[in-house]
Amino acid sequence: MNEADWRLLDADRPVEQLRIDGWLVRPGDRVLLRPRGRGDVFDLVLDGKVAVVESIEQDLEGDFKVSVVLEADPGAYLGLLRQPGHRFFFSPGEVAPLPPDAGPAPVVTPTVLVAGIGNVFLGDDGFGVEVAQRLAARTLPPGVTVADYGIRGYDLASALVGGAEHTILVDACPRGERPGTVFVLEPDPADLEASLDGAGPFDAHDLNPLHVLHLARSLGAELGSVVVVGCAPATLGPPEGHLGLSEEVGAAVDEAVGVIEALIERFLNQRGGCRDGGSQDEPER
Repeated sequence: MNEADWRLLDADRPVEQLRIDGWLVRPGDRVLLRPRGRGDVFDLVLDGKVAVVESIEQDLEGDFKVSVVLEADPGAYLGLLRQPGHRFFFSPGEVAPLPPDAGPAPVVTPTVLVAGIGNVFLGDDGFGVEVAQRLAARTLPPGVTVADYGIRGYDLASALVGGAEHTILVDACPRGERPGTVFVLEPDPADLEASLDGAGPFDAHDLNPLHVLHLARSLGAELGSVVVVGCAPATLGPPEGHLGLSEEVGAAVDEAVGVIEALIERFLNQRGGCRDGGSQDEPER
């Protein structure tokens, strides 16, 4: 695309159309949303959604913004689409024009969501964050989303509403093993549902995986398979003398990355097939 097409020769003239990927886009046209680069939770929810262009605007620097409303926004039935809370703004590079005869666009949802959770200021509790950052730097298959959620439980619960088929939670989990032991917990869906029913109220300062999943379900999420990739910590308190992971847990990060990549491959290969039930632990390494 040519960025020259994104500039107006006369800044006082109303912006009636914009050339994106060779197409002239006008208010009322349908576009496919492809947000990128901000790491916001809305990127996960809106990626792949179809929207209708409401207006084309310029900011004070002369950069264009495309104002859109979701085609499937329930506010359409209430006459609320033009309210501020129902409009989203994207740069021209984040929307893909849909030809008028394209018909309904395919629904694009993450196949696998890898969520690193933990508090980097509490020693080995930052294990999940470090693994997510290491994975995000790798080339992963299409349909795989990796995000570092830290202690943002509400953001993770909102992302789960997006409907990933498989969710991999990465966390430091004390279970009595020696520090640095990597393991996989894959509960049976029925057992998981029973655990969620007794998870109790959500505490914004406690990123307990069960509590987050319980909140996500209360928000309408249809949870697919959920796997926890954990690591036995040496300490879960404030580190003495330095920030960061202990030597044992730091050495386990690459192993956890390999375990997650193997899980991703397995999940993508079984798309459309049947899952085996049951609970399993990865053998101690």
